[in-house]
Amino acid sequence: MYIRCTEDIVNEPTAGYNKHYFSAEEYLEQERTSTEKHEYFDGEIFAMSGAGLAHNKIFSNLFIELGIKLKGSKCTPYGSDMRMHIPENTLFTYPDISIYCNGNSTSNIDKESLILPSVVIEILSPSTKAYHRGNKFKLYRDIPSLKAYLLIDSQTVSIEAFHINENQNWELKEYKTMNDQLKLVSLGFDVPVAEIYRNVSLIIEK
Repeated sequence: MYIRCTEDIVNEPTAGYNKHYFSAEEYLEQERTSTEKHEYFDGEIFAMSGAGLAHNKIFSNLFIELGIKLKGSKCTPYGSDMRMHIPENTLFTYPDISIYCNGNSTSNIDKESLILPSVVIEILSPSTKAYHRGNKFKLYRDIPSLKAYLLIDSQTVSIEAFHINENQNWELKEYKTMNDQLKLVSLGFDVPVAEIYRNVSLIIEK
């Protein structure tokens, strides 16, 4: 049915409409009836890639840990069915995990899309690594409430954790072994890396 893709997002581009510009309202109307998820940015619609077994295991492991740690707090975690809008740059997307600590504020143009997350987490596949490290992170940095951005590799033990430091600059901490403790600075707790990768078949296990 849909639209344009880029190789940064999926391996094989899908066929697109002849129309080159879509309003956000047109995107949202098509998304409501679509069986697949799509991103919207600056008038274009992009198909999102599916997730493999390792990706889904990592998601489940981490989401359970976050749910336990955040229970009773003001922060709520959501999975990839929750659409997020960044009004500052027009992006609509579906992060693998997003955590909202400032209530559930919704987009002015779509009450089913949340805005102002505190933490965004993406689980990387070979076809999405470059996109999430580059252009996607640039777009996420426009979110005024964002305190942390995590990239979790699904093939090897590798986590890149960016957080806003006391000087309001983005700082990177990398985790490369199962013995590490992932520090979620803005949330005030750690998660064992071994729990994130529990029962996940990796290409290289460190």
